[in-house]
Amino acid sequence: MRPYRNLGGNSGVVEWDEEPDSISVRFRSGDVYVYSYESAGRKHVEEMKRLAHLGRGLSAYISQHLGVKNGYVK
Repeated sequence: MRPYRNLGGNSGVVEWDEEPDSISVRFRSGDVYVYSYESAGRKHVEEMKRLAHLGRGLSAYISQHLGVKNGYVK
C-alpha cells in the first residue's frame, strides 16, 4: 500500500492502493476497506482515487457520502 500524504493533517486514512476498478483504504484503526465499482459505484471510486493521489480530502469524502461510507467490501 502507498502512504497517504495527509496534507490536511487530520485524516483517518494512512495508506491506500488502487486497482483498475477499486481502491483499498487503510484507516488509523488498522482496518482496510475495499471500495469497488460494484459496491460504491464507478463515480465514487474514481473520485476517491483522485483524492488519494492528491493526498487531501479522502477521509472527508468517505464520511460525507453515505453510499461510499457503506459501499465497501471489507
